[in-house]
This record gives sequence, structure tokens and C-alpha cells, in this order.
Amino acid sequence: MRRLQLLALSLLSAGCAPFGTSAFPVVYEQPCADASCLEDFVFTDRSKWRMREGAHAPALELVGKSAYRPPHRSPLSIALIEGVEVQDFDLDADLLQTGRNYGHRDLCLFFGVQSKSRFYYTHLATSPDPNAHNVFVVNDAPRTNLIAPLAQGIDWGRDEWHHVRVERRVADGTIKVFWDHGTEPVLVAEDRTFDWGRVGFGSFDDSGLVRNIVLRAPRHRFAEDDPFRD
Repeated sequence: MRRLQLLALSLLSAGCAPFGTSAFPVVYEQPCADASCLEDFVFTDRSKWRMREGAHAPALELVGKSAYRPPHRSPLSIALIEGVEVQDFDLDADLLQTGRNYGHRDLCLFFGVQSKSRFYYTHLATSPDPNAHNVFVVNDAPRTNLIAPLAQGIDWGRDEWHHVRVERRVADGTIKVFWDHGTEPVLVAEDRTFDWGRVGFGSFDDSGLVRNIVLRAPRHRFAEDDPFRD
């Protein structure tokens, strides 16, 4: 996304809060209603992303496992909002998981992304364990879970949209993930490793849909580089 386009969008959208409540102004908003959505992202593997047609369209669609090979054990399929970095933020989006039903069936939200080997992500899955349904940090090493495995995960269902919110506060290190407009977070973690970074969506090796993206933050800055390019 060009710098002037992003600035204009921020000014026009400030104060609008269609998903939940937030004291922060909107710095990015994308309903993913047409092909322009694809132009707003940088990808680990562009060939695995497209605009959805048919049922549940329009939406940004991840169609399957990426050929990308990260430097450390971490998700393969990532789409990051291009050009904008945040510290504190509230990120809202609607997600629909389209993969087969198994314990680690997932979609992920990424934030604090500084490079291909330095970032956070939330992994939303059915069956919690050290590698699933958790908040993870990748810090020049294989992903590490930030919380002990919970008693239960979430239910993606079949052909069901779910609303997800991630709230990040850098000063106290809190990371909270909310599910379907719930008032209590389904995941809570604390970590202060990274501050500024990009945000985005994806999966370890599954498929799914994304739409109605709204990113709010008290401050944001522009980044021109592609973190996945050597």
C-alpha cells in the first residue's frame, strides 16, 4: 500500500468502530471485498493466496500449505499488511477455517513481525498442547509457547465465520485474544521481546478465509521493506 493511500485511509476511518470497542483510531481497514485486497499484503508464498469466489465470497483466501521454508520452526503461510507497523494495537477480523477437522486445525494471527525470524503469533486450534492453541514467540529460534496448555481450545465448526480480536499492550507485555465477541479472552500471554512490528494472517499448514480487517493503534509508522525477502 502506498504511503499516501494509507494516510488517507487512516484519516477517513478514524473514530469508526464497527467491531467491538477501542480507544484507538483506525490505521488500516480492509473488508476484502475485491481484488484490491491482495495488493495490501506481502506474502511468504503469493501463489497460495487469492480472492475467494463462490460460497463465503468475497474474502481473502489461503488455499493450502505454503512452499515457504522459514529459517526456524514456525508457520509457513503468512500474509502481512504491507507498509504499516504498530506497537500497541487492537486487531479485528472475521475468519473461516476451511481445512480438515483435526486437533491442530488452525488459523493464525501475526504481530510484532520484524523479520522472518522475529515475531509473535497466535495459533487458534481445537486441541491445546505446547504446539497448538497458544501464543508463540519466534526469536531467532524455533517457536516457543508463552502459556501453559489450556484445558480446551476453540471450535472452528464447518462453514462458520468467527470474529477474532487480538489486543497488544507493549508496556505491560500483555497479549489477549478474544473469540466471537466474548468479553473474556480465550488466550492471555505476557511478553516484552518485541515492540514495533507488522501484523497479518495465515496458518501453519492449513487453509481458510479472512475478511473485515480493522487495525487500530495510537501510533503507527511506515515500513518499506519485505520481511520475507533475503
